[in-house]
Amino acid sequence: MAGRNSAKRSGDAEEAQRLPGLEPPSDVSVEETHHKGHRQRLYTRFLDGGPDALQDYELLEMILFAVNPRRDVKPLAKALIRDFGDIWSVVNAPPPRLRGYCVGEVSLASDKAVAMLRAVGAAALRGMRQRVMDRPVLANWQSLLDYCTAAMAHQPMEQFRLLFLDRKNKLIADEVQQTGTVDHTPVYPREVVRRALELSASAIILVHNHPSGDPTPSRADVEMTKEILRAAHSLGIAVHDHVIVGKGKHVSFKAQGLM
Repeated sequence: MAGRNSAKRSGDAEEAQRLPGLEPPSDVSVEETHHKGHRQRLYTRFLDGGPDALQDYELLEMILFAVNPRRDVKPLAKALIRDFGDIWSVVNAPPPRLRGYCVGEVSLASDKAVAMLRAVGAAALRGMRQRVMDRPVLANWQSLLDYCTAAMAHQPMEQFRLLFLDRKNKLIADEVQQTGTVDHTPVYPREVVRRALELSASAIILVHNHPSGDPTPSRADVEMTKEILRAAHSLGIAVHDHVIVGKGKHVSFKAQGLM
């Protein structure tokens, strides 16, 4: 009897799906079932083919699945990448810019949603930093540039970063000394060399970003670098380079013959 009743309920559900205006007697909607199928297909493609098997918005979708387990997050993922420029800019965007971002009925309204995106960016950046710390900088120069670009290129304000090296040119500390405005960061040469002495650093690399995206050095950048060179030289501290990071590109003072 139980088997016949179960079969009858299953038949009733199928009939309800076929008849217009009737909903299947289930807590799971047809739309939700479709979303689950879509999500499983993305998981499978990612695990079988790796990250390159998915487009940027699809990778972002996978992050957003945890934010909204029931609704279609594809329009939200596509809109975020369109408005912020790329997936890296999304996961590193300032929380105020992300909070409340909405497409249709799906939004980043909660702290959980914003934190989920930011955590992905933070984890990726920390991994890149660990690849350059305590390693010879000159032998891992491209990795260092990649890390600095990831950390600074999308910052809305100028940052002045100091990379401190030991006698073997291993990176022993990475610190943001100052944060300024959209086009200026106050830099104090005495503070730069004082911090180098505190860390027993033998050399430093100067790095700062241009939020405009254009890494071309300004006259003020050149003069500031000369002041730091003089202050560091007087105390026996080498300055290997000054790198300006833009969006997708950088300028090395040493390569340009500016120091």
